[in-house]
This record gives sequence, C-alpha cells and structure tokens, in this order.
Amino acid sequence: MGSFKILLIVMGTIFLGIGIAGVVIPGLPTTPFLLLTAGLYVRSSDKLYNKLMATRFPGNRIRKYRDKGGMYLREKIWAISLMWIMIGISAFFFLDSFVARLMIAGLGITGTLVMGLVVRTVKE
Repeated sequence: MGSFKILLIVMGTIFLGIGIAGVVIPGLPTTPFLLLTAGLYVRSSDKLYNKLMATRFPGNRIRKYRDKGGMYLREKIWAISLMWIMIGISAFFFLDSFVARLMIAGLGITGTLVMGLVVRTVKE
C-alpha cells in the first residue's frame, strides 16, 4: 500500500471520528464528515469502505444520501432544529463561559450553513 493511500485512510478515519462526534456535539454536522470519510475510503481501501457501508449508522446515512443525491427538506429542517435545541441546552445549562457559548454558536452557524447551502436538497 502506497503512502498516499495510507494518508487517505488516516484522514478518512479522522473525519469518521469527527462525524460520529457530530452526533453528540451541538453545532458539529455529521453527514458531510461521513460522506468525506466514504469518499476517502473508497479511494484507498475497499475493505474499510465496505465495512463503513455495512454499518447501520454511518452506512445507512451515506447510502441514503448517495442514492438520493441529497437530503429531503424535512430531514434538513429536523437536523438543523435538533442541532439548535442541543446548542441551546448546552449554552444555557452546561456552559458558564461567554467565549464557550460564542464558540458553540459559531459551530452552530457553520453547521446550519453547511446543511443549508452545501448539502443538496432533493424532492420527496
């Protein structure tokens, strides 16, 4: 295996971790990082790509996105709403620092922009 493929695998694994962290960290999007992971794995390791696609959580999301070419509007609204609810809970109940609240809000704005402008909306 060449060093370029190893680099792709390492990067894919890092983005997989970020994508999974996005499930529990408010403001951090999940789907774009999982798609990036799949793209990196498909170019570097058939074994890792097939393993990723066979898993229930990331595999189903990636397959659904790939087959549809994007997300339904109601899915995007649901994801963005849930993200902002979690941001609100985190900011008002768990964080005392204004800077931390500002950082979480910044991540939320970034996540909203990614979901709204980068992830394509498809018709149901």
